[in-house]
Amino acid sequence: MAKGFSNAFRIPELRKKILVTLGLVFVCRLVSQVPTPGVDWTVLGEIIADFKANAQGGLLDWFEVFTGGALGQCAIGFLSIWPYISAQIVIQLLSSVIPSLEKMKKEGENGRQQLAQITRYLTIVLCVVQAWGIATALSHPAALGLSLPAGKSIVVNPGLGFNLMTVIGMTTASLFVMWIADQITTFGIGNGASLIIMINITSRLPRALFAAYERYFGVAGDATTSTGSYTELALLVLFFLLVVMGTVMLTQGVRKVAIHSTRRSVGGGATYGMQQTFMPLRVNYTGVMPIIFAQPLIQIPSSVLMKFSATDSSLHQFAQKLSDTGSVLHMVIYGVLILFFTFFWVATQFNAIDISENLKKGGSYIPGIRPGRATAEYLDDVMTKITLIGGAGLLLVALIPTILMGWLRIPWVIAAFFGGTSLLIIVGVALDTLRIMESHLLVRKYEGFLSHGSLRGRGGV
Repeated sequence: MAKGFSNAFRIPELRKKILVTLGLVFVCRLVSQVPTPGVDWTVLGEIIADFKANAQGGLLDWFEVFTGGALGQCAIGFLSIWPYISAQIVIQLLSSVIPSLEKMKKEGENGRQQLAQITRYLTIVLCVVQAWGIATALSHPAALGLSLPAGKSIVVNPGLGFNLMTVIGMTTASLFVMWIADQITTFGIGNGASLIIMINITSRLPRALFAAYERYFGVAGDATTSTGSYTELALLVLFFLLVVMGTVMLTQGVRKVAIHSTRRSVGGGATYGMQQTFMPLRVNYTGVMPIIFAQPLIQIPSSVLMKFSATDSSLHQFAQKLSDTGSVLHMVIYGVLILFFTFFWVATQFNAIDISENLKKGGSYIPGIRPGRATAEYLDDVMTKITLIGGAGLLLVALIPTILMGWLRIPWVIAAFFGGTSLLIIVGVALDTLRIMESHLLVRKYEGFLSHGSLRGRGGV
């Protein structure tokens, strides 16, 4: 592995791509640290601390991780790349139900460029709507049920001017980050959007390590202030290694479906005989999408219900149990949502009929299965079984941070790296990046990162 990284800097083209990527990522991180003008950080910090205490910190901790710490000072880069990612998800889902978008998707490079342009326009709309909502919430926190310290306000001069300034600043910053992602994809290593998300997540790693040090070794090394034992630390390290191994297996796992190609003629009258290839069906076909969908659907409603219901009401108690990551109710609903969105995503994105038609047109078939409808039914059945296995693995990985927080009382800043969306994105993007770098090494006859076999990307966000 170390030799592979050393070889990467011996190739001028790859070295340039790595340096360009590092420089653009550095600029992206700077954007997430520029504060929004007109916001009182001190008051905002008090509000965030109070909100975390009342809502078990689930929602805000989630935002803190995925914005790379931009939440604390309400940076202009708070939206980061997420409006662009959201627009891609929306267009991807709509292309499965709107014929015109589906047609663009099948028109090759020209159609993809049109979809990309529509995605960018939708990104601008989402940026404006979200930034306006943030500005309004900062100006009127009481409307959300948040209590302010006497005589203080989050926004120094609230009003239309502040709203417009926030919308312009956050929208421009988000579009700039989207441009950086495109530059990383074009001139850097690749996977710009995914790489930015991973960097945002890993930027919280030093804070997690510091929190772990204080938990097991005490504040400033004073063992009397530690709250965890060395045995727990050793078990957590071993458990982390096992979870990472399992996540890599889940990300890399595929079910190979044998494909036979019939004898066909080529130019000059030459022919070639039957060839056998494989169609890889990924075990984790959905990536992190089910977790991304499920997490806000639990935290947002529960937080809203807790703020707008009487403390002694049954509705408030239900919301408390729902937001409590250690409660059985939270885990059951969270698990059901993950499994639902896993099958929903596969149902909307995996088109067995189109695959069977393309195989038939190319003169290929699955041994023992008739071309056409029978092939589509077979692929659909295989994919359903794979999705069940992948969904179960995804559910297990997603629940690990919840179990650590709820049952072992591990702080979220530490538990977030033991599974869930954070670990899946880090592992997936890291494997994709290493695969791209390895392809450059192998083309130039250098040794790759693995002594046997090759890396496979996860094939999606």
